[in-house]
Order: sequence, then structure tokens, then C-alpha cells
Amino acid sequence: MLHRHRKLIDTAGAVILRGCGVISASVLLMIVGFLVWKAWPAVTGIGVSRFVTDASWHPTDGRFSLVAMAAATAAVTLGAVLLAAPLGVASAVFARFYAPRGVAAVYRRMVELLAGIPSVVFGFWGLVTLVPLIAKWGGGAGASLLAAVAVLTLMVLPTVALLSDAALAAVAADQRRGAAALGLGTWAGLWRVVLPAALPGLASAVLLAGMRAVGETMAVLMVAGNVVRLPGDPFAPVRVLTANIALEMGYAYGPHRSALFFSGVVLLGLVAGGVLLADLLERGQRRAVRGG
Repeated sequence: MLHRHRKLIDTAGAVILRGCGVISASVLLMIVGFLVWKAWPAVTGIGVSRFVTDASWHPTDGRFSLVAMAAATAAVTLGAVLLAAPLGVASAVFARFYAPRGVAAVYRRMVELLAGIPSVVFGFWGLVTLVPLIAKWGGGAGASLLAAVAVLTLMVLPTVALLSDAALAAVAADQRRGAAALGLGTWAGLWRVVLPAALPGLASAVLLAGMRAVGETMAVLMVAGNVVRLPGDPFAPVRVLTANIALEMGYAYGPHRSALFFSGVVLLGLVAGGVLLADLLERGQRRAVRGG
């Protein structure tokens, strides 16, 4: 009787979990389908090539170039990732191998707290503190590519640190013990054994942080200046794709509105590609750990 009762509970749990999975997948497919449906008039009416070949972004005048905003999105994301990646990995190494256990626990809680701060808070801090400092340092209004990179770095740094810590923890303990048995010190063991073994997981952490940076809107909108121009001068304002959608969707209509949905599809494709690549790297790490 008890065995039958447990089997019934297991069956019910499996059905519920499968149902939740189906609902989640259905919601995702509906979102993707809605974006493609709304963007399709831009594909058929404007043409994909014009999003690259038009002279500028002036949709009310029939110009729909996304090049400047796509380049600004790439520049802001790349700058933030290049700064956050070494800092986040160093943070994970410190917490995992150098900090005392109590200090490491408190340190991880602080990083988790930083990860939970809303993006608008980062944007507000950047607007009232960082932007005036950049204005004094480099001239101009201060709202700029550099301000956006700095704020995004702080936002994605906890993601890199926490995921890198998990990647380092996944390295098999016998590999670390083997390095110690060979007479390698802490740093030598890290450099020659642990970090190479954890490299796919570390790369996955950096990629996922980059995908968060690509999709960030509010903080970048508040500090980037929102001028449609190719990025060059770090002290000059720029506009990224997500900020453009947030700024113009409220009054856009017709081809303009469809073009904004098309830029959303482009962003979705970038994020999906990055997440897929991160998943492949994580699977590679798991196979390497099992093989080791």
C-alpha cells in the first residue's frame, strides 16, 4: 500500500513538472512568434538590406539604418565584458581558494546582493554620480559610451563572479589533489590544472554575462546619452538598440513600429546564440570533468 502511494505521488509529480515545462516552452514560443509576426511587415515592406544600407535612423523620413545602434550595442557590451571578465574570475578565485571559509561565505553573499540590485538603481547611481565625474574629466555632458560601459561592468560583474565560482567548484577534487601531490603550490595548481579544466565553464560565465549586457535597457538608457551615432569617442553619447526600442515604441506606428520589432528580433537572435554557445561550453566542461 505504501509503495503504491509513493508511486502515485511520483507519477503526479512527474505530470506536474512536465506540464510546467510545456507551459514554459509554450510561453517562449508565443513570445518569439509574436516578435516575428510584428516584425514581418518590416521584412517584407522595408527589406532587410535597408537596415544596413540606409544612411541613418530617421524612420519618419523613411530611413531605417540600425548600423550605428548595433555598433553601439556591440561596443558597450564588449567593453563591459572585457572589464568584468578578469575581475569576476579573480573574484571567484579569491573566494574559492584564498579567502578563509567565513570570509568567503560573507563575500559570496555580498556578490549575490550586488547581483540582485535593480538595473534602475545602477542607472540612477550612474546618472547622479558617474556622469558628472566623466563630464569633469572628459568634457561634454558626461552621458556617454564610457558611462554606459562602466555601469554595465558593475551590473554584469556579479554574474561573472558567481558563475565562475561554480565552474571552479565543478573541477574534480582529485585533480586538485593530484596537482598538490606533484608539488605545485596554490597558484601553480590553479594556473596549470584548475583554470584549464574550468575554462569552458569560465567562458560560459563570460558569455552569459555578455548576453545580460546585450539585453540591458534602463541603466544604459539613463547614462549613454541616446544619440544615434557610430561609437568612436568614449566621451561621446551613443544609443543602443534596447534603449531605442524603449524610447520610441510609445509613439511609433506603421513601418517605424515594425522596424522596432525587427530590432527586437535581432537582439533575441544574439541572446539565443550566446546562450546556446554557453550551454555547449558547459556541456563540454561536464564531459571533461567526468572524463578526468
